[in-house]
Amino acid sequence: MTLIDLSVPIVTGMPVYPGDPEVRIGPALTADADGVNVLGLHLGSQSGTHVDAPYHIDDALPDLDDLPLDRFAGPATVIDARGLPPRSPIGPAFFEAVARPGTIILVATGWSARWGADAYLSHPYLTEEAAILLIEAGVRTVGIDALSVDPTPGDDFPAHRVLCGAHAVIAENLTNLNLLLDAQADGRSVEVFLFPLRLTAADGAPVRAVARIT
Repeated sequence: MTLIDLSVPIVTGMPVYPGDPEVRIGPALTADADGVNVLGLHLGSQSGTHVDAPYHIDDALPDLDDLPLDRFAGPATVIDARGLPPRSPIGPAFFEAVARPGTIILVATGWSARWGADAYLSHPYLTEEAAILLIEAGVRTVGIDALSVDPTPGDDFPAHRVLCGAHAVIAENLTNLNLLLDAQADGRSVEVFLFPLRLTAADGAPVRAVARIT
């Protein structure tokens, strides 16, 4: 068994979606002055590697509290969408052969290599048609190694609306999906864990995303 971290580090000044709260982390208490070390955290619910609850895009949809835990863990299939030009659509053809109920679909664009650079915002994205195919196939958890499943910046969020409208979970800012593709190509099984912080009535939360390879 091998465990692979799929999460980016949470640090001061890290990339965030345009308009989201900036991340600031620093000592709130120190062992020298207070007897213990405690960090103070300022960040948004969508900071770093995180999951979106459906409530993220509509007040009437379920928040994190309303989602079953099995939305955040399970067997995964990784889609190889690497090599696409910036802002390329990822259409239904990428998913037709592998989308099925109970499977977490992870989309490897390779864009995690651009983390921290301006080019990270120019990532490929899921089309509305691809999101519809996934939902009709019974998929309820979708992840991507990019800032969003929709184009950045965006104002309509069609893939979010399809996925969240079906009460699906979206994971964004994943990393190391290339390692999962290698394991998958070797015939190994991939299981993913995306459990969020238990924030009450939340639109989403950071996660320590981990894959187990067997």
